[in-house]
Amino acid sequence: GSFMMVNSSGRASGQKAHLLLPTLKENDTHCIDFHYYFSSRDRSSPGALNVYVKVNGGPQGNPVWNVSGVVTEGWVKTELAISTFWPHFYQVIFESVSLKGHPGYIAVDEVRVLAHPCRKAPHFLRLQNVEVNVGQNATFQCIAGGKWSQHDKLWLQQWNGRDTALMVTRVVNHRRFSATVSVADTTQRSVSKYRCVIRSDGGSGVSNYAELIVKEPPTPIAPPELLAVGATYLWIKPNANSIIGDGPIILKEVEYRTTTGTWAETHIVDSPNYKLWHLDPDVEYEIRVLLTRPGEGGTGPPGPPLTTRTKCA
Repeated sequence: GSFMMVNSSGRASGQKAHLLLPTLKENDTHCIDFHYYFSSRDRSSPGALNVYVKVNGGPQGNPVWNVSGVVTEGWVKTELAISTFWPHFYQVIFESVSLKGHPGYIAVDEVRVLAHPCRKAPHFLRLQNVEVNVGQNATFQCIAGGKWSQHDKLWLQQWNGRDTALMVTRVVNHRRFSATVSVADTTQRSVSKYRCVIRSDGGSGVSNYAELIVKEPPTPIAPPELLAVGATYLWIKPNANSIIGDGPIILKEVEYRTTTGTWAETHIVDSPNYKLWHLDPDVEYEIRVLLTRPGEGGTGPPGPPLTTRTKCA
């Protein structure tokens, strides 16, 4: 197995030592366990031990498990339930951080990859991608197999390492529980990655990374095209093929008003061309097109206006 022994005597505060496991490409539920040991002559903690799980060669991010401020009575066993499976790969990194003026030893030993679920650390089910429109709340649901304790810490970790606390946790049954969290950073079109992490008495569980996809509601680039004019009608072509933002477009609407009035009407368009009826003669109208994509908040702002006048009666 793998082994690391760090002597913190004479070290500067914050000095680090790393033990990197080989890259793993597991294809089924599995568990990694290890033993750690903190010792010192004066019973003061020699530093801290952090564990990171780096996925697909990405950033190291924040620890998924850590311990500090202790001196152990012998070796302590800890589990890592990592739900990252082939074809994705990951690497476990152990990091020892020294504390100046606190001589002692930090050790890690008997690191094993086991072909069965962890006995104490909960395992996450696959975290699904979430798609929302700009400005809407995005909610991830973390579902885990295992027993939930009020002492467990559950959070959402972004690809760059930033952590978001999970707000709502509920027990599904005696073998499964779930937690939800809303991600508020959806102010612009983007794609980011998140994963669920849980810290329990027995160790930590880590889910796969899922994508948060933020889409921009569509807006036509060009105004509607005028096809024919009468005293009480206008034939138009919505001209909605070229857009700013994201599709697919599930709804087209025409919004029209008089240029001097305060009222406005909106009609659903379900054909390539559309006829506006019951208009007033010799009146100037402003016509815009609204487009909608799937999801809450999927209607984009109106496109450029077509300004035209009906014929004299």
